[in-house]
Amino acid sequence: MAKEIVGYVKLQIKGGQANPAPPVGPALGQRGINIMEFCKAFNEKTKSFMGKPVPVVITVYKDKKFTFVIKSPPASHFIKEAAKLKGGSKEPGRVVVGSITIKQAEKIAQEKMKDLNAFDLKEATKIICGSARSMGIEVKE
Repeated sequence: MAKEIVGYVKLQIKGGQANPAPPVGPALGQRGINIMEFCKAFNEKTKSFMGKPVPVVITVYKDKKFTFVIKSPPASHFIKEAAKLKGGSKEPGRVVVGSITIKQAEKIAQEKMKDLNAFDLKEATKIICGSARSMGIEVKE
C-alpha cells in the first residue's frame, strides 16, 4: 500500500549548508519533520553543489517520514557566474550589465537539461539565452 502524502515543502537552500535556522527549521517544523535528520541527509547529497543555491522539493508523509528531490541550481545563478556578476540589470531590456557567449549558454543548458522543458540542447540553449536577456545580460556569438 502506498504511503499517504500530507504535503510538499519547496525550499531553496545553499548546497551542503542546511541548518535548523530559518527558513529550513520553521518550514519543516510545522510539518512535524525531524529537522536534523533532513539537514544531515541534504548536506550529504549536496556536497557537490557547495555554496550554490539548490532547490529541493520535500514530500511529507502521514507518518512524519519524508523524501526529497534535489534539483540543479537555478539558471540565473549559472548565468551570473558565467558573466562574473553579482546580480542582473535593474532595468532589463534597457540597461545591459554584462554578456555571455553562446558556448557558455550551451554549457549551462547541458547542466540544466534534466530540469528544463526541452527535448534537445539547441532548444535548451534558447531557453538559457532568454533567461540571460531577461536579466539584462547580452548573449554574444
